[in-house]
Amino acid sequence: MNKHVCYFANANSIHTQRWVNYFAMKGWKVDLITWRPVSKSRLHPKVRLHRLFFPPHYLSRYMALIEVVRLTRKIRPSIIHAHYVNVFGIIAGLYARFTGFKPIVLSAWGPLRLRRSKGLQRLLIKYALKKADMVLVHSRVLEQTVIDLGASPEKIRIFSWGIDLDEFNPQRDSTRIQKELKLSNCPVVISMRSFEPVYNVECLINAIPLVLEQIPNVKFVIVGTGSLEHNLKQMARDLGVFDSVRFTGYVTHEKIPQYLCASDVYVSTSLADGGSASLFEAMACGLPVVVTDIPANREYIRDGWSGYIVPGRSSKSLAERIVGVLKNSEKKRSFGKRNYKFASEMLNQKKSMKEIEKLYESLMKDN
Repeated sequence: MNKHVCYFANANSIHTQRWVNYFAMKGWKVDLITWRPVSKSRLHPKVRLHRLFFPPHYLSRYMALIEVVRLTRKIRPSIIHAHYVNVFGIIAGLYARFTGFKPIVLSAWGPLRLRRSKGLQRLLIKYALKKADMVLVHSRVLEQTVIDLGASPEKIRIFSWGIDLDEFNPQRDSTRIQKELKLSNCPVVISMRSFEPVYNVECLINAIPLVLEQIPNVKFVIVGTGSLEHNLKQMARDLGVFDSVRFTGYVTHEKIPQYLCASDVYVSTSLADGGSASLFEAMACGLPVVVTDIPANREYIRDGWSGYIVPGRSSKSLAERIVGVLKNSEKKRSFGKRNYKFASEMLNQKKSMKEIEKLYESLMKDN
């Protein structure tokens, strides 16, 4: 069997890098077609990188498609896997239409963007899902989303994208981060969601004064960037809690485990999600979690057993649950222990990738 996979994906995504690097290390021939520039140092030396001149969205997608056809004629892969249905997935669907290539795998990320698609883009997404030989999703929410868009249920596979447990685990040394952010001898709450409306970080900012009333020395590490950054910082100033907050800006993936292990509670205030990578990483690092009541979170967190689930816009409920965890050391320990156990058993990246490898081989055999 010719083990040769070609990815259509954003090479800057840590998820893309994990996929291509894993299969390159397993001895597969791996090509990656992308658009945005990326440092080759993030990719396995055996991954062959191909950059498109035209962006793979809007009307320019058709010029990108011409580039893709030209490239794949030279690459001659055995299987194509496109990440993000609403961008490279559309390219893959059109590619299948014009070339008849099989098999094609699509990975769906971000149910909100898929549900909000309109007009021509929505039609092209539906077409891509129809042409795919397999659609991979990582939550029941995403499964239902792609079914609603016309994907055949028998083509859908739910799998965990997995966490590298060598990187993310409770044993990671966080001493340097604690010193840098002045977090010694105080409880720490961490948030790692982007500063965009859907992630609702203002709910956490509004909860901070309520938490400080009960635990005056608590610190909040808020990792991220986005369009609401200025507004969120101003909120913290207006509420008089800015000194209790550490706005870190962008943090490299390599440092994230240290930030998590320097913290006591992970918080996610998202109003919509298909399964959060940062939640999985926090669980792997053995943190108790307080998350909003959305379907994807209920797939992974059992309320009162491994964390707490709170109403999406209730800063009061959020504050109460954060305080409840921080003031109960036994609950904090047991929640974190259960999350680590779940991550070790159900979110193991190596196990997930082995399953995908078998899936690839099965699809290539059948086509």
